Amino acid sequence: MLDRMSTSANPTPPVDRGPAVPFPPPLLFVGGLAIGVLLDLVLPLPAVIPDAPWVVMIGFALVATGLACMITGILTFRSFRTAVYPNRPAKLVVDRGIYAYTRNPMYLGLTIAYVGGVFLTGMLWVLLLLPLVLTLLITQVIRREERHLSERFPEAYAAYCERVRRWL
Repeated sequence: MLDRMSTSANPTPPVDRGPAVPFPPPLLFVGGLAIGVLLDLVLPLPAVIPDAPWVVMIGFALVATGLACMITGILTFRSFRTAVYPNRPAKLVVDRGIYAYTRNPMYLGLTIAYVGGVFLTGMLWVLLLLPLVLTLLITQVIRREERHLSERFPEAYAAYCERVRRWL
C-alpha cells in the first residue's frame, strides 16, 4: 500500500525511448550480405553479373556512393545535435542538407552500398535477399521512426513528408 501511495504521489514521466528500434539497422544489410554469401557457398546459383573489371569498378563506385550518402546523413544529424541511433528520441525534424532530398539518406546509402556488394560478389543470392532486407528495414525500422516523428512533431513531420520522399 505504501508503494502505491508513493507512486501516485510522485509519478515519474514515461521515458521517451524514441523509435525503440531494438538493433542497429546496418545489421540488416550486413546480415543479408553474409547470408547471401553463405547460401552461395552451400547452394551456388548461376552468376548474374559478368566477371569483368568494369563490373568491379561499378561495384566499388556504388559502395563509395552509398557510404558517402550514409556518412552525409550521419554528419547532418550530428550537426543538428539530434539522435543518429534509432533507439533514442529525435530532438527535431532535420530537413536541411541531404534530408531536403531524401528522408532516409542513411538507409538509401546502405541500399546503394549493398547493390555495390552484389556487383562485387556477383552472387545471385545476395541480390535475391535484398527485397527481404528492405522489407525488414521498412517494417521494423522506418515505420517505427516515422511513428515516433509523427507523434513527437506532428505538424512539422507531416509537412516534411509532403515535401520530401522517403527514398528519392
